[in-house]
Amino acid sequence: MVVKVYGSDYANPKRVIMCLIEKEIEFETVFVDGFKGENKKPEYLKLQPFGLLPAIQDGDYTLYESRAICRYYAEKYKNQGTDLLGKTIEERGLVEQWLEVEAHNYHPPLYNLVMNIVISPLLGLPSDPKVIKESEEKLGKVLDIYEERLSKTKYLAGDFFSLADLSHLPFTHYLSQMKKEYLIRERVHVSAWLDDISNRPSWKKVLELSKNPF
Repeated sequence: MVVKVYGSDYANPKRVIMCLIEKEIEFETVFVDGFKGENKKPEYLKLQPFGLLPAIQDGDYTLYESRAICRYYAEKYKNQGTDLLGKTIEERGLVEQWLEVEAHNYHPPLYNLVMNIVISPLLGLPSDPKVIKESEEKLGKVLDIYEERLSKTKYLAGDFFSLADLSHLPFTHYLSQMKKEYLIRERVHVSAWLDDISNRPSWKKVLELSKNPF
């Protein structure tokens, strides 16, 4: 059964697609243009009642929220492709811990930067310099903690690549475009970690498939 991934390049299908590639799962993408309001049309709302992106259809099974989708496939196909959850309950705990850190500590300030520096100009909306400054400061403090962690382990959950690492790539990818990549590069261990995960064949394939205009 081919998995259908509904989304747009700016709304995190990259996270889902990278996971599917790592797990060697066949998929196809269905473009939903949020800029044109396609995510608010009745046919899409049947899949995702909140009108957010992305969502997947796997036969009769529908799921939304990109991190939940990744967890689902990493568990369902645990013995296929890359093991993204760890081999012990302790490793799984650390994967889950750093997934939560990404979702609640890392992503929010980075998301604010992307919205103000990348998305708002595309929509003809003003950016908020105060939000940009505060978000950059918050992200820097989070990355200080990452630097400490990655000085001890190769990846966030240990010495194995996992969903915790994978989940960071879609929005971190925007740092260079926003001219904020120094936040990574001035931290030696974070910089080495990002270079490592960015060079995975799965991520390179995601970027090849992307039609992202920015």
